[in-house]
Amino acid sequence: MNAAPEAEAPPLPLYVDLDGTLIATDLLHESLLRLLRGQPGALLQLPQWLLQGKARFKQEVAQRVELDATTLPYREEVLELIREARAQGRRVVLATAADARLAHEVARHLGLFDGVLASDGERNLNGPRKLAAIQADAQAHGDAAFAYMGDHRVDLPIWRETAHALLVTRSAGLESSARAVAPATTVIRPPRARLMDVLYGLRLHQWLKNLLIGLPLLPMLPMASQIPTAALLRVPLAMLAFSLMASAIYVINDLLDLEADRRHVRKRHRPFASGLIGIPTALGMSAALFGGSLLLSLTLLPGRFSICLLVYMALSLSYSMRLKRRAVLDVCVLAILYTLRIVAGAAALGVPLSLWIFSFSIFLFLSLAFAKRYVEIAMTLPTDTAALRSRGYLIGDQTFVIAAGASAGQLAVVVLLLYLNDPLTAQRFKHPEYLWILGPMLLFWLLRLWLKANRRNLHDDPVVFAARDWVSRLIVLVTVVLIWLAA
Repeated sequence: MNAAPEAEAPPLPLYVDLDGTLIATDLLHESLLRLLRGQPGALLQLPQWLLQGKARFKQEVAQRVELDATTLPYREEVLELIREARAQGRRVVLATAADARLAHEVARHLGLFDGVLASDGERNLNGPRKLAAIQADAQAHGDAAFAYMGDHRVDLPIWRETAHALLVTRSAGLESSARAVAPATTVIRPPRARLMDVLYGLRLHQWLKNLLIGLPLLPMLPMASQIPTAALLRVPLAMLAFSLMASAIYVINDLLDLEADRRHVRKRHRPFASGLIGIPTALGMSAALFGGSLLLSLTLLPGRFSICLLVYMALSLSYSMRLKRRAVLDVCVLAILYTLRIVAGAAALGVPLSLWIFSFSIFLFLSLAFAKRYVEIAMTLPTDTAALRSRGYLIGDQTFVIAAGASAGQLAVVVLLLYLNDPLTAQRFKHPEYLWILGPMLLFWLLRLWLKANRRNLHDDPVVFAARDWVSRLIVLVTVVLIWLAA
């Protein structure tokens, strides 16, 4: 008599963690950033909520923010495993310590989960509490065993009770610990942030803007031998202080713009938007840069320069949090931020700032700021206007933006020519006639820039365009030669 065949074991249900596992970020950190941007006053209530427990804290924050689940940085390898599990007929459940409201939004967007276990305002579903919830859910559906996917050491108690541990980590120590307690282990290794990713997050290429700090030196070139060496040495120190401060603010700006960047065809690959560099790490980078900039300024540079740096910091943060969403005001603030570098350069040198240079800078950088906005408007699809509305612009504003930007550029050329015609300028240079070539060259460069913008061939950052464009580099070289010949 033949023995009856053994009954096939039912497929293991799969429980999937959310923060750091399904997505390359943490929803609590994301929610706090949105709260900072939308309701900064609510941050004063954070200690009160935290005293009521972490679950209540998460719930209070989640109730005050709107999460766009479509823009989150999902891990494709994890999504593929979930799809495979569903194809095998396995039950898949989202099990997370995130607040239930946010977890359900993610589950609804993906449509891949048969259930959701999450924190509910009273119970923070983490560690042993998550294990108890998973075991209760598995038993309720008649499952004697389960598989769990997580990314953190706090998940070890769950892996100890699971039939199959799935890890999303690059930590050899965590992998070793999981293999020691789980009968079967699968490891997904997410990409690691490289040095180039960190440097891009700091926007080192944007440090080119801080060459403007040396602009007040140009009218003094004929008298270069009379400039004290100590004053000249302050210029590179001032550039470094501004560069560190600018990088710190770029990090904050990127964090506040995560959702908008993730909708952008190019910016969604940035290290912060993609989750390659986590929010806590980014905040630590920004704090270190802030501290280094202020320390350098307060110890080695004049007090007036430090005031300029603090004004730049306050205005930049205001721009990142509020002013960038006000049409026209945003580009005016950008122009002022550029010009502040020139003002700071004069303060570092201890020389008065030329009104001509100040006026020229305002108009020139207003034109470049409008060019930046024009490209952003032109690259936005008519069906995706949410990002533009968040900046205060509409698709139909293209004509206004290009007209205002081109006009501001032409005014910069006029101011430059009036400055070169000033008798005081002629007295400073032995051969001022060479400088007259600068006006037509600047006009040509600006007209070419706006033509490229109109043809959608301009990078959305004019600084990047100027750094990569061979014509721009040639014009800079010719400008330096002309100023040397004139002096």
